[in-house]
Amino acid sequence: MDFEEFEVDIERAIENSDLSKSCTITETLDWVDSTWYAPESRNARWMDLIGDYAGAEPFVIDGTRLICHSLLQVVLDDRLLALAKDDDPSFQIIHAIYLLEHILQNFRNRSANFDIVFFDVNRHLVLRAGESEFIVASRALARRLLYKHLQSLDSVNTFTFTSLSDKNWLDYRVQVKPMFVMVNDGGTLKEGVGQFAAHQILTQRLFIFDLLASGLAMAPLQGADFKDTKILTFIFESKLRSSRGGHFPNAVLSAGVAARDILTSHEQGPFDQVRSCVLGEASVSPSFFDLCATLKDVGLSYLSTFKSDTQPLLLAVFIIHVILLKNVSVQDRARRLPPMKPDLFTSLTKSFLPHILRATEAVIVANDASLDIDIRVFLCILRYLSEHPAQSLTEVLGPNVVKDADNIFSELKLPHLDFSHLSISFLPEDLYEIPIPLKLLPFSNPVFDEELSAVRIVTEGITEGVTRPNPVDPVASGGEESDEWDDSSTSDESAVVLPSARSSQNKTSKEDTHFFDTQHWHNNKKAILPKPLGGEATAPMTEWQRNRQRTWKLRSDQRFMKTLHDQASTLTGALGAVLEQVKIPSVASLANQRNVKPKVVHVRSSGKSTSKLSKADAIREQNIAKKESKQVSESAAWIASRIQEMETLDGAGLEKCLQVLARNPRTKEASVGAELRVYRMHRLLREWIQSANPDSSATRDKYSLLLMRLVKAVWEIGFSTKEMVNAITSVLITLGFSDYIDGLVVSGSADDRPLTFRFVKLVKSKTKTAVYDFMRIQEHPIIWQLRLFGEFMDRSMDSQADARVTFKPDAWQREVLDAVDQNMSLLVVAPTSAGKTFISYYAMEKILRGSDDGILVYIAPTKALVAQVAAEIYARFSKDLNGREYSCAHIQQVIITDSITGSCWAIHSRDYRVHDPQNCQILVTVPEMLAIMLLSPPLAKIWTPRLKYVVLDEIHTIGQQEGGAVWEQILLLCPCPIIGLSATVGAPEKFNEWLESVQKAGGFQHKFVHYPYRYSHLRKFYYNIHEKPRDAFQGLSTYKTTERMRFLHPLSILSSSARSLPSDLALEAVDTLHLYHALSMCKALQPSILAALDPAVFFSSSKLLQQKDVIQYEEALKQHLVPLLSSFDSQDSGTPLSRVIIQLQDDDLSRIPDRVLNSAPSRVVSSDNIIHLVADLHAQGDLPGIFFSFDRTDCEYMAKILNRVLEIKEDKWRKTSPEWKRKMAQYEAYLQNAKERERQAARASKHKADEEDKRADTSEWQASFRPDDPLPDFSFAGQNTSYTASELDEDITHLGWRTPPIPEWALKCLRRGIAVHHAGMNKGYRAIVESLFRRGFVRVIFATSTLALGINAPTKTSIFCGDSPFLTALMYRQCAGRAGRRGYDTLGKVVFYALPMSKVQRLVLSKLPSLSASFPVTSTLVVRLFNLLEGSNYSTIAVAAVQRLFRLPQISFDSEEGRYQLLHHLRFSIDYLRRARLLDEQGKPLNLFGIAARLYYTEPSNFALVALLRSGVIHKICAQSDLKLAKRDFILLMAHLFGRRYLPPACMKEEYITKVVKKSPSMVVLPPLSKIARDVLIDQEREILQIFTGYALTYGTQHQKDLEPDHILPLSKRDISGIAEDEPSLICHHLHHTAIRVVARSLFVANSGHDDHFSSVRDLAQTARRGLNLNEHTIPSFEGITGRTNQDDRQHTLNAYLLDFYMHGQVAALAAANAIRRGDVWYVLEEFDLTLMTVRGVLEQLLQKGSVGGKDATPGNADLDEEADSGYASLEPVQWEDEEEEASGKQGQGGWESTQRPPGVSGADWRVFEVVNGALEEFHEKFKAMWA
Repeated sequence: MDFEEFEVDIERAIENSDLSKSCTITETLDWVDSTWYAPESRNARWMDLIGDYAGAEPFVIDGTRLICHSLLQVVLDDRLLALAKDDDPSFQIIHAIYLLEHILQNFRNRSANFDIVFFDVNRHLVLRAGESEFIVASRALARRLLYKHLQSLDSVNTFTFTSLSDKNWLDYRVQVKPMFVMVNDGGTLKEGVGQFAAHQILTQRLFIFDLLASGLAMAPLQGADFKDTKILTFIFESKLRSSRGGHFPNAVLSAGVAARDILTSHEQGPFDQVRSCVLGEASVSPSFFDLCATLKDVGLSYLSTFKSDTQPLLLAVFIIHVILLKNVSVQDRARRLPPMKPDLFTSLTKSFLPHILRATEAVIVANDASLDIDIRVFLCILRYLSEHPAQSLTEVLGPNVVKDADNIFSELKLPHLDFSHLSISFLPEDLYEIPIPLKLLPFSNPVFDEELSAVRIVTEGITEGVTRPNPVDPVASGGEESDEWDDSSTSDESAVVLPSARSSQNKTSKEDTHFFDTQHWHNNKKAILPKPLGGEATAPMTEWQRNRQRTWKLRSDQRFMKTLHDQASTLTGALGAVLEQVKIPSVASLANQRNVKPKVVHVRSSGKSTSKLSKADAIREQNIAKKESKQVSESAAWIASRIQEMETLDGAGLEKCLQVLARNPRTKEASVGAELRVYRMHRLLREWIQSANPDSSATRDKYSLLLMRLVKAVWEIGFSTKEMVNAITSVLITLGFSDYIDGLVVSGSADDRPLTFRFVKLVKSKTKTAVYDFMRIQEHPIIWQLRLFGEFMDRSMDSQADARVTFKPDAWQREVLDAVDQNMSLLVVAPTSAGKTFISYYAMEKILRGSDDGILVYIAPTKALVAQVAAEIYARFSKDLNGREYSCAHIQQVIITDSITGSCWAIHSRDYRVHDPQNCQILVTVPEMLAIMLLSPPLAKIWTPRLKYVVLDEIHTIGQQEGGAVWEQILLLCPCPIIGLSATVGAPEKFNEWLESVQKAGGFQHKFVHYPYRYSHLRKFYYNIHEKPRDAFQGLSTYKTTERMRFLHPLSILSSSARSLPSDLALEAVDTLHLYHALSMCKALQPSILAALDPAVFFSSSKLLQQKDVIQYEEALKQHLVPLLSSFDSQDSGTPLSRVIIQLQDDDLSRIPDRVLNSAPSRVVSSDNIIHLVADLHAQGDLPGIFFSFDRTDCEYMAKILNRVLEIKEDKWRKTSPEWKRKMAQYEAYLQNAKERERQAARASKHKADEEDKRADTSEWQASFRPDDPLPDFSFAGQNTSYTASELDEDITHLGWRTPPIPEWALKCLRRGIAVHHAGMNKGYRAIVESLFRRGFVRVIFATSTLALGINAPTKTSIFCGDSPFLTALMYRQCAGRAGRRGYDTLGKVVFYALPMSKVQRLVLSKLPSLSASFPVTSTLVVRLFNLLEGSNYSTIAVAAVQRLFRLPQISFDSEEGRYQLLHHLRFSIDYLRRARLLDEQGKPLNLFGIAARLYYTEPSNFALVALLRSGVIHKICAQSDLKLAKRDFILLMAHLFGRRYLPPACMKEEYITKVVKKSPSMVVLPPLSKIARDVLIDQEREILQIFTGYALTYGTQHQKDLEPDHILPLSKRDISGIAEDEPSLICHHLHHTAIRVVARSLFVANSGHDDHFSSVRDLAQTARRGLNLNEHTIPSFEGITGRTNQDDRQHTLNAYLLDFYMHGQVAALAAANAIRRGDVWYVLEEFDLTLMTVRGVLEQLLQKGSVGGKDATPGNADLDEEADSGYASLEPVQWEDEEEEASGKQGQGGWESTQRPPGVSGADWRVFEVVNGALEEFHEKFKAMWA
């Protein structure tokens, strides 16, 4: 189901098509792209292919298909590969094989599960038909050789099919169930790419359309980014629909067929006859490979086919080189192309090579053989033979080679070989320049010197002149050098304070200012620390400012506290009880009480005492006994009167009365609770006896289940009397549970008393037999329990009472408690509802009770979860910390005793904060904020040392595409133990191994606790949307369920041919019973095994079953399923497991055809059935429910649809219902009498009328009647909640001040108990929705994954509405885990709605993917570590963090980098930072450090901005006379750096762009980066490349012996070191001494002539030798920024969405033209807004320090004083604070908002600030107004 705004309605597009039947191939391609593919590309999602999408699921990589970037095209089109290039007569197949294996190894390293598939019908697309004969012949032979190599790989499966309609392909899909196919989208049609490019692209487009229409998703292989352990690419969703065939117009299909026919005809070329001849002769492949025979066949084929154009000499050398290659190592094959004259070049490329390659292809196909060919070696041999005619072939080649060659030559009848005349065809060799590693700049730092002592690097002196390529020159205007960066005297008013680009990069210039990271990142007016803790003093405030601040703060506090209190009041604990706040005294107050004499507390003795009681104690004991006796008597009297009252009630009245009594505190007393339950048994028995069909199976099941639940409840209470024992015993005898009497009957108490009612007689007095035989169950008690009692079984796992918690923890929970008590680190992996939540709060309470300054930080992955956790802390804990005094003797050896208000807890996120994050004991935040705080120098001195624990909830998000590196940095830098919690960690043992090493490096013991069992089971259902409902929806009271909710037995979905079961595929008790019956009925196991698995035999029959017993039975059943799975074939219904599956499948679903069941319903069907889905859940009692959809638009659309149906039906009922008309008439009459009632009330008041009469008068139903409110019959709002419509009105009113405003449709939905929850909705609205959901008013929520990550939104049912690429194995478990409310439900339900059954099967059977890692040590992190050391004055915490980080054996949990390589990377990163002048020689941060550090998440764009500031480019942009143009150009530059979103190539057709731009104010395509900026960044890129090339060369040289051998292929591990000759030949000696010698480059890449000179950082990272693991993404390369973005290269066209929004401010245009999803707009704009704030803040701070008197001064209008930071600083986003600042700034305080330049700041620098500030203000105003 997809209601996304970008979905392509192909049927409508075809209907509106004006495509001509006689159109050309190019015209057809244009139509396909503009009508379908371009819009479809907009809907594709950029995802981590493995971590966020496929996980461990299988997928297919297309092998030979498409024009340029399927698997073989990625190989053959590699620009470094010397093969099939017109300007290079080479054929370096060993390099191509290496590339192929390298790509596949990249997939394998990321745990990808893939097969490679070849489609014969499209085999010609690899050949580039129509290009030169040499290219076509080279690619044809390479395709054969690479395919043959693929087949030889044991670790890769390859398959060949004719087309998508091939029966074998269809069978493969059924068996393997591939999730998607990785192919190429073909790109766009460009000029000069070959005469058949349009043909190739068109056939490829049609293939993709058919692929998507068949139900498979597609992921383009081109552009896939292998980043760390992730594979990032676009996902095109499948669009299989059961209601349509999915076909293009006939004209398109005909053009496709014609294009394929033309390509096929050109594939064969003039050599079709020779290939056919060879294939015809080779009817049987040889049983073994004979190299000489194969070469003979190649020679014969060549000579016989090209009789008039053969070159025997070249043929002879070709044969010789193939024979010789087995003796030549890959190192000796590293060769450049020998220079040659044009005649030889032409002869090779136009004649010999095309012919010999074609002949070779024909032979290897016929013989099913493979050959190693190396034309560079061939040319080297040819040249050597031609230049050494005097040497015999035996001398040159060796006797063995000559012998084999002579045999072949004689067979071919080659003439005498004389090569001497060819010597003139070669030119002299070029001289080779060996690259010299760059000498590093001097550097010394006391901490890093120790870590880098193992690294031996040559450095240059400061005065040494080192030639570096293209030093960055300042940008000049009008031919003169710019003065923006002039290092002039600071005494002048125009002195420059920003850094100069002209100063030497080898030293720290006098203009380089040390940067002190003490200010707020987005607002330079705020210091990180308040003044009492060492922060800068703030400027005095006027009285007006103080009053305004206090007023605003008071309003904010009041609003926040009300919201928090309301939210906290709805939160419940694990058992469903409302949380009670624990008041914890401060440790200081307890210390003050130690000298007070404690009061003597007398405790009643429970046993015999040897000492005699005093008289007073004896009296006290008597009083206690009397009190207890009185309470017992009162309770007995109370329960007796209640039972007497209930005797008059029946049915619903009795149930309601029992529910009321259950809430009474008296029922918690054991005697009262036990008697009340026995009375309930009594009434049930009477009801059963009097029922219409007491002996029916349904009736027996109903009452026997209710009675046994009550028996169990009484046993759990542990109280009984003699009469209770008799009653319960009679019940067990009657039901057939006599064997359970000893285990379920509690012995009577000593003070026995009779029941207050006469229990129904069930057992005959004399015979002791049952009175009512029909009550006896008709099956073994064990079978009955498995069938009916599974939900109510005891779920404890070795539970025991523990004084540390208020519940009985299981064994694994006690392990956790012990670990926390011992201050150990923890990783706890346990399913949702298993009982993880208490861990965090136990640790919090431990910290709060242990000290007044210890800190626990709770990390939540989302801001929504942050707010909720804070509310729960508020509900649980209270601690008074006001007036705390800080003793900070470790700060500059002084004691500061200023009183600072503390708090128990605080919230801190990038948007807002509540309380002071630095002055609380429990900080709730997101990972990014903690990482910032851990790296903050001021906090390292006074805050970080106080950390005691860090809790990382949902720790599995460490593997996400974005933000995962931040989690890793926290774990690496954290100075205290951590607690990691998650329900969904794939392969947790592997992750824990790394985590344990990190914690032990920090000196903390670590414990791993893995508990696999849920507390409540999840029962799964498939909503049969393919069956039409019997009746239309008319109202909830008359609605009857459609019975389309079909049960899915967990093993009935094994029709997907799973070979193993996921570890978390759990079976309920009844599921195990059904499975056993199916196994027995189908005789799937041996009789002896079935007999042992018989539940009556397997279980003990003397006690009630517990959940742990069922788990043992489940494991026994699964153990015997394993051999059945190994031989399972879903296509063969006769296999044992197939018969079992058929037995377990739902009858209704089994009747639906597979194609229908496995297709997604249409949008119309999906939307029309939503009302039936929700109404069915309501009728079955399965609400509340969360309806998960992973598109925000879908969530809103479904809510609107549901609300509209209810409104329409309600309006119709109001118009036609006589009942409603009568009620409205009475109400209108009531309103008309309003004045009369007022007069009567006034008279009654004067005469002091009876109050009861007045109340009776005002309590008429009309007084509270609200005719416009939704009627209960047309509303899903909870009717049994205390929450009223008037309270809802009040809450909605409070939401009025929130921004963005809440849409009216959402409020209408809310009144009907329907809500939408996604990250794009207003925060206040989301908080109310969560509260109302917990209170039971909202019972239907349409949500994205925002409710999946830990939010306290307990639901009975989780519903998955429609498919999405984001609905993965991980997300399925997260969302499904919400169902089954602990304390409310004994069973959770999961419903699949509008999903293909194949997707359901995949989700349920899928395994969790292993966590993927990022390489966390980036250049930005390095510079921030230096800042941490320097700014904290090398505090102990900071030094320990650095040492711990760089002494780990493995820096990342999925990396291959060892410690020494990491240290080399670190040293060269330092050199880069030195040359970028972000660090000085001692590692002190310099002026523009702030931009690099504060924009850490944008690397390398942060470094690019630094380079542009230093070079003067930004000064030149800002110096334009037109301020408007300057701001526009600045935003353009920033968009290139910080808003890089590429437009899909298919969207860049001129026709499509023109059509879109015409209708929109957006320009859509971002103009190119200015030439001056691009030139500066290119120069910087050259230096970066030189630095890190030096790293690779240095490390490769120093550790060559430690590196793995580089002559082994990466995947097959095939050794290409060559077979040693018995007698070394001259040619082998020559090859060895003339080969390229490389240190850093892979020998296989050197095979194409490449040495250690690299063209780019990407080239360096991707072609480095084995063992030298270079991470491209940790090198701050600008290659991606400087890439051409004009329309000549559609692959790199940037989206102008940021510039467009700056110009027009229209959200609708961004969605319609720029293809930014509406739900994403706010986030992408907010990100850019905060980036601009950061840049302004850093510039302001630098200018401030450079102004006259500015070093120690702060701006005159500095922000609010420290009081604002210690309270509820801000609840709403940052703009609230900004508005306050602006308001205060208008009061004439001057400062940076004034129009005058401050003294001491140059005009050029001030102009930069004006432009940046002005651009920010304009963008910020549009951003704030976007929702208005």
